[in-house]
Amino acid sequence: MNRNDTLSILKQLKLSPKKKLGQNFLIDENILKKIISISELTSDDIVLEIGAGLGALTFQLSTLVDKVYAYEIDKTLYQYLKTKFSSSPNIQLINEDILNANIPPHNKVVSNIPYSITGPILEKIFYKVSPPVGTLIIEKSLANRIFLKNSYKNFSRISINFNAFMIPMQKVSISPNAFYPSPKIELSMIKVLPRADIHPFLKSKETRAFFLEFISGIMPYKNKNLSNAIHSYLNTIKSDLISKNELKQYLASIDFDDIKLSQFKYDDFIVLSEKFYELLDQKMKGEF
Repeated sequence: MNRNDTLSILKQLKLSPKKKLGQNFLIDENILKKIISISELTSDDIVLEIGAGLGALTFQLSTLVDKVYAYEIDKTLYQYLKTKFSSSPNIQLINEDILNANIPPHNKVVSNIPYSITGPILEKIFYKVSPPVGTLIIEKSLANRIFLKNSYKNFSRISINFNAFMIPMQKVSISPNAFYPSPKIELSMIKVLPRADIHPFLKSKETRAFFLEFISGIMPYKNKNLSNAIHSYLNTIKSDLISKNELKQYLASIDFDDIKLSQFKYDDFIVLSEKFYELLDQKMKGEF
């Protein structure tokens, strides 16, 4: 499906691309082929597609895999896709907001996801036990943060969270001109695999939620020392359970140096969140 085909269909549907829904339609067949190639699909795969659009990727997926769950929030596009794929029994179209959906089991995600909600989508799809393999087109700046390995001073919340659950494998720059309308951001296609060694602290819903909240709370202070960053976070949630002196004492007792957050590695933050969870529990019970 090229630019002219896309414009013709949109005209027939009397549909103008909606920026708030991240409607940028793939019009470059070479990029489509590259997505399919990197995804390494098999006939046993069950694939989730987020934002099916006009169905260019959906169709290619359906020819190679066992099942495609294609989510499309726009009602007009959803009705168009229902007609287009009425004879494709292995495509299940779902007219629902992916962030509110009870998503069926799947082992791979292949999508050009809406750029404005990339963070929440990554959390819903990948931040869990046994996440799927992913091939995604996302904003290049986010891809760069996900793929940071040694330059920890440049990391962010998404760097820590994503690498706690997934292994970034491949990153390819994609021209915005491969889409209509062309997004005003640089893009990357990424291939990611689930970690085989997800930390035990991240395996329960409660502790996983604590980890994500804790990282979100301390990362605005990544240029502060660890005790100051945690204390600043406690101030934002109006908690006076732990004084700064108590924090320093506890960090020393668990062999965490009171250095800048940017000097720690990703997995250090998982251990740190586990230890802080234990400290809060002790304080609540009056044991510290």
